[in-house]
Amino acid sequence: MAALFDPSRHQPIEAIVWDPSVARDAIERIVTDTRDTFTTKELWPIHPNDQEGNETGPHTPLYFGAAGVVWGLDHLVREGAASPGRCFAEFLPDIQRRNRQMLESEAWRKALGTGWQTRSWLLGDAGILFTDWKISLSDEILLHLADTVAKNTDDPSLELMWGAPGTMLVALEVYRSTNSAKWRDLYCAGAGSLEASFAYDERVGCHIWTQILYGRSGQYLGPVHGYAGNAYVLNKGRDLLGEGRWTQLSTQIARTLEVTAIRSSQGVNWAPRAGAERADAPPLVQHCHGAPGMVTALAGLDQPIDELLLGGGELTWNAGPLAKGSNLCHGTAGNGFAFLKLFDRTGDSRWLDRARSFAMHAIMQSDAEASQFGRRRFSLWTGDIGLACFLWECIQEKARFPTVDVL
Repeated sequence: MAALFDPSRHQPIEAIVWDPSVARDAIERIVTDTRDTFTTKELWPIHPNDQEGNETGPHTPLYFGAAGVVWGLDHLVREGAASPGRCFAEFLPDIQRRNRQMLESEAWRKALGTGWQTRSWLLGDAGILFTDWKISLSDEILLHLADTVAKNTDDPSLELMWGAPGTMLVALEVYRSTNSAKWRDLYCAGAGSLEASFAYDERVGCHIWTQILYGRSGQYLGPVHGYAGNAYVLNKGRDLLGEGRWTQLSTQIARTLEVTAIRSSQGVNWAPRAGAERADAPPLVQHCHGAPGMVTALAGLDQPIDELLLGGGELTWNAGPLAKGSNLCHGTAGNGFAFLKLFDRTGDSRWLDRARSFAMHAIMQSDAEASQFGRRRFSLWTGDIGLACFLWECIQEKARFPTVDVL
């Protein structure tokens, strides 16, 4: 039987007893270092582990740049997790300008091919505009944001990072905040597009979305680039879809989870893509690809899928913390969210204990990386601000993934 994870990508978990005061201190250190490092010119420096090629300018989007740092600081202060202080929201217009300049570069146009755009939630205008509106409540910004979301409704990427699922999160959040029918309609338009493109594939044996992303076609499963993220966004707004429509969709979504699952005595995992050859290298065990992200995205689905979710949780625990570091997207904190989701779904304190064990290990990883490079990793999805958000959820016994569960 093929292994369901690669041990070289993981670490043995450190037996560190959960201590909320240690977690709070870690949050405060991260926030203080983040505030102290900011400069008007560079914003926050690119961490070596986030750098590609010879790029020198600051990263700016919600995913791994300055907008995400602003979002995270504002969130932590609002929650009472961090001491009051600067969130640097006044720099968001400049951050958006720089981000648009980045996306309009030849490198990004070439990478995205015919799917090139600047609208997206995690890497484009929508994430920065929403963060600005959330803090300023500006009606002018809301108008620009509505136009951005509307133009993203039929984006062919069909995934959360670039496509309509990400901007549907924006529409749903603004609708819940304002009760404006315009924003409800924007969410429902995206849902209609997703529903129409959720097609049965005889080769896979279930309904699946086909992404057109970075010039290639694929059927991704994870929450960032594929099926699980789309399913999550539909589930989050299911009250707007109607009972009959949602019943059919949720049944199809649950069936896809079952058909694509890979089971063994180690637990349950999922390949990055539907129909991937089982003889390939062991599947990843990360939030972006693999069991943790599938559990985190689908733990709120009202279907009898507990055997799959629990199996995914067991695999995540058996694999151990990720060697890549402490971050959300492909690190220990992101995997820990799967345990928080299972605690929320089942009420079984074993899952909360496991999340907190990962949290203590992640603090150790973050501090070791900061010592190695002489600085923090200033990023929401790939760095220390995301870890701080995870630590706060462990303290509060909640399970809100940043920019997905809580906007």
